[in-house]
Amino acid sequence: MARTSLESTEIAKRLARLSEVDEHIARTYPGASAARQPVHTCYVPASKVDADTVRQWGREALAALDRDAARPEDLVEILGLDEQIARAVHPRVRAKLQNSPVEDLRIDFEDGYGRPGDDVEDADAERTAGVVAGWLRDGVEPANFGLRVKSFDTPELRARSVRTLDVFLTALLQQWGSLPAGFVLTFPKVVDVSQVEVFVELLELFEQQLGMPEKSLRFEIQVETTQSIVDSHGRFALPLFLRAGAGRVTGLHFGTYDYTASCGLTAAHQHLAHRACDFARHAMQVSAAGTGVFLSDGSTNVLPVGDQVHHGWRTHYELTRRSLEHGFYQGWDLHPAQLVTRYAAVFAAFRDSAPAEAARLSAYVSASGSAVLDEPATARALAASFVRALDNGATDADEVKEMTGLAEPEIRKLGRL
Repeated sequence: MARTSLESTEIAKRLARLSEVDEHIARTYPGASAARQPVHTCYVPASKVDADTVRQWGREALAALDRDAARPEDLVEILGLDEQIARAVHPRVRAKLQNSPVEDLRIDFEDGYGRPGDDVEDADAERTAGVVAGWLRDGVEPANFGLRVKSFDTPELRARSVRTLDVFLTALLQQWGSLPAGFVLTFPKVVDVSQVEVFVELLELFEQQLGMPEKSLRFEIQVETTQSIVDSHGRFALPLFLRAGAGRVTGLHFGTYDYTASCGLTAAHQHLAHRACDFARHAMQVSAAGTGVFLSDGSTNVLPVGDQVHHGWRTHYELTRRSLEHGFYQGWDLHPAQLVTRYAAVFAAFRDSAPAEAARLSAYVSASGSAVLDEPATARALAASFVRALDNGATDADEVKEMTGLAEPEIRKLGRL
C-alpha cells in the first residue's frame, strides 16, 4: 500500500466542514426550472384590459402580418431573413398568432396605468379580477398572467399598491375560488432589500387571510434602478433580493427606460442595446444562474405603427435577436404588432442554430468522434434550445427527431437534467 502523510481522521475532519457548503449550494442553486418560460410578457394598462384583450392582441397581430408581411418574401425584404428560413418561419408565425398569440400578460397598474384616483383604481382592480375570472371560465387565458402593482417608492404609492392587490385578489377568489395556475405578480423599481422583505411579508398575510396555500403568491423583480445592481452599501444587490424573496421570486425583468434614465443617459441613448444595459443584464445573469429564476429583457418604445411599421419591426426584430444571443429568452412587448417580430425572431434564431446544435447533440448522445468535445452542461444547453423551440412553436417533435435522432421525451429529459 502506498504511503501517505496525513491521518485519515485529520482529512475527514477538515472535509466535513464542507458539508454545510454543499447544503447551502444545493439550496441556493437548485438548477434550471422545469417550468416553461414564456418568450415574452405583454404589458396592458389595467384601464384597457377587458374580456377580449387576449383575442384582440392576436387579431391585431395577425392583421399586421397579413397587411405588411403576407408572404415569406416580405420577411426577407423587411427583416433580412434567409429565404429558406423565411419559408419555414412565416407559416409558423401565422399559426402562432392564430392559436396562442399571447404567452404572458401583465395587467399594469404602474407606469402604463398612472394614478387616476383611488375610486377609479379600486373599480379597475375589481373589474379586471372579473375579467380574469371570465378568461378562466372561457378557457382563453394566457399560460401566464398577473398584475404589475405600483412600486414601493413613496408612502402613498406603497399603500395604493397593497390596496390594489388586496381588492384584486379578494374579487378574484370570490369569483373563481382559487388562485389560478400561471398567476404571477411583478414588483417594480426595487431599490432596497427591505422592500422585498416587506413585500414577502405582505404576500404571507394575503395567503393567511384569503386561505391560499403557502407560497402560492409568487413574483418577478423588475431591475430598473441602479440600486438594484449595487445597493446603497456598495453590495451586489440582486443576490440579496433573491434571498429575501424566500423562494417566491420567479424572474428578474429588466426595465429599459427607468434603468437608463437612472444612469443619467439622455433620451437619445435610452435603448436596449446600450452598454449600460449590457452591464445590468450581465449582473442579472450572474445573480440568477443556477437558481431557476427566469430572466427577461426589457422593451423598445419604437412601435410598428402608422408609416413606421417596417422600421418598428426591424428595430424590434434586431433587439430580440440580440437578447437571444445574450441568453435572454424572454422580453417585453408593448404593442400587438410586435408579436409578429417577436415570433419571427425567436423562430429564425432557432433555425439559424439548429443544424449545428443538432449535429453536436447527436454526437454527444452517441459518443461518436467529433471535432467538438462537449461537456454535459453544454449538451444540456443544446437540448434546452430544442425544448424551448418545442414549447414556443418554432418546431415540432417530428422535425426534432429528424434533426437530432431523439424523441421528444428524450430531448426534454436531457434539456432539464
